[in-house]
Formats: sequence, C-alpha cells, structure tokens
Amino acid sequence: MESSASSSGSSPSKKPLDGFFVWREFVWGGLAGAFGEGMMHPVDTVKTRIQSQAIISGSQGQKNILQMIRSVWASDGIRGFYRGVAPGVIGSFATGATYFGVIESTKQWIEALNPSLSGHWAHFIAGGIGDTLGSFVYVPCEVIKQRMQVQGTRNSWSSTMLKENSSHKSGAHIYGYYSGMLQAGHLIWKQNGLKGLYTGYWSTLARDVPFAGLMVTFYEALKDLSRFGKEKLPLGSNVHISNSFEGLLLGGLAGGLSAYLTTPLDVIKTRLQVQGSSLRYNGWLDALRTIWMAEGVNGLFKGSVPRIMWYIPASALTFMAVEFLRDNFNEKPVSRVHEVSSISIEPSPKMRKASH
Repeated sequence: MESSASSSGSSPSKKPLDGFFVWREFVWGGLAGAFGEGMMHPVDTVKTRIQSQAIISGSQGQKNILQMIRSVWASDGIRGFYRGVAPGVIGSFATGATYFGVIESTKQWIEALNPSLSGHWAHFIAGGIGDTLGSFVYVPCEVIKQRMQVQGTRNSWSSTMLKENSSHKSGAHIYGYYSGMLQAGHLIWKQNGLKGLYTGYWSTLARDVPFAGLMVTFYEALKDLSRFGKEKLPLGSNVHISNSFEGLLLGGLAGGLSAYLTTPLDVIKTRLQVQGSSLRYNGWLDALRTIWMAEGVNGLFKGSVPRIMWYIPASALTFMAVEFLRDNFNEKPVSRVHEVSSISIEPSPKMRKASH
C-alpha cells in the first residue's frame, strides 16, 4: 500500500518507482503474508472444517465453532490445528509478495493510463491484479492445505472414512491420506493432473480478487480518514501514531470487513477444492445453487465468524509487519526511494507549511 499522502494526490510530483524499492516490497509483503498465515493457521483450520462439513460428513449434525474446536482437539490434539501449515505459509508468501510488490507500480500505471480511475478505484484494481498474479502459486498450495486440514491426523481420517463407508454417504472415498505437502501434491498430480492442483482456481479468483480489492480500498480509505483526523487536531498537539501501529489497527478493520463481505465466495471455493473426485458440485454456479437450495443464506455464510476471527488479526499483523519492515529497512539506502515510498516517511515541516 502507498501512503495516505500519495493516495490522496497531495504529493507534489510522482516519480517512477525504483526497481530496488519494488523488489523490497516483494520481500516485505511475502514475509508479512507468511507471518500472518503462520500465526493464524489454527483459526483457518477451524473455518475450513466448518465450511467443508457438508462434503465430509453430510448435512446432518454439523458442528458450530466451539464444537469443532473440541472435536479437533479430542481427535488430533494440537497437531490437528496445524495440519497444512507448510503449504499455507508458502501460498501466503507468494500472495503477499505479489500483492504488495506490484500494487504501487500498478496503481501508478492505472492512473497514468486512465486518470479517471485514480484514487480508490485504482487501489481496488491494483489490489485485484496483485492477488491474481499470486494465485498461480497460491491455488495449488491452498488445495493441498485445505485437504490436509480436513483430514487431521491419519487415525482421525481413517476413522472418518470408515464411518462414511459404513453409512454409504457421498463423501466416501474422497482421497487417501496425505502425510505431507510434497506427497499430497504428488498424489493429486498423479490422480487428477494439473487440473487437480488447480481445482477451484476460478472460484478462488472470484473470492480473492474482490477481497484484495476491497481490503486495499478500505485500508486506504481508513488511512485518509486517519490523516483527516490528524489535520483536525489542535495546533501544537504532540500526537504521533507510528505507521506500524496504524497498520495494525486499520489493516485489521479492513481485513475483517472484506472477509465478511466475501464469505459466500469463500464457502463455494472451499467446498469445490475439498470435494476431490466425488463431484458433489459441478462447478461454481452449481455449488452456489445447491448450497442456497439446501442450506439457505446460513449455508453461504457458514464459517463467517472464524473467517473474520482469522482475517482481523492476520491482516493486522500483515500490515503492521510490512509497515515495520518499510520503516526500518527502507530508510538508509537511496534517498530518492523515500520521495516515492512516503508510506514510511512523515512529511517535513516545510512540506506541511506548503500544503497549508
């Protein structure tokens, strides 16, 4: 993300981005994304299991959040909450890198190509493009991660499949147990080819592009609001909020709101990727129609609470981390970079006087 100053057009001139700056944004964004995923993976596991219950065990006797937490703990212990963390971290690194790495250059390109799309529209489009580029790595990692999450440990998955076989439910024989990320990728490739690894690709984009666009738009809007509030403070007020702390608060709010609004898209994506070869749903529209007819609006928003619980802290930690890395590692190299990367640089007193 760029600063509130640049997003509102208050910077005196726009200069081309330095290539070194862009590569650092890739690294900072990747590290921040991986950090957020690693910290919040147990919550994501609970969300994934809640959303996939209709695939694994049918529509009867579905668990709520607390019941699912107890179930995972009783059957798998702490290991169950961290199943699939490796592909999750790798996928989030790729998405974070492209999301933050291309968003500034893409926004400037959009504004130069079509000035009418400046401001929040440019943020929305740039966020969507950044997330789309990361999807080529993220989607296979997401497929592997979610299948490992719903399996839990070997014993619990064997028990689940035994129950499915004995009751002849549609979830039986979905796929074998995955002992690790590489073995899971190999088996999916062997059974379904490249198509298997990219199961639900378009449904992932249908979820992530709106989510990424909304999140960066909300974040920049909140940054504008924060800047407006600072300008209204009485003269002489010695109030300073660091970029890291601001990123923590505003990133959490932006991520939580965006996550809730895109929950139905997340439910569809999760079920398409978890179903394996059982083909309970024949594509995105069929999944939407079937979930709506069988479960109504509650089905489409299933898992919304753990999804929000995941995204508020994950987004907060991600934005805080990337702001911290920018503030502490973007300062010393080349001064020209700072004129562009104003997200980590406070305007000088002379600039403040000139702007007034």
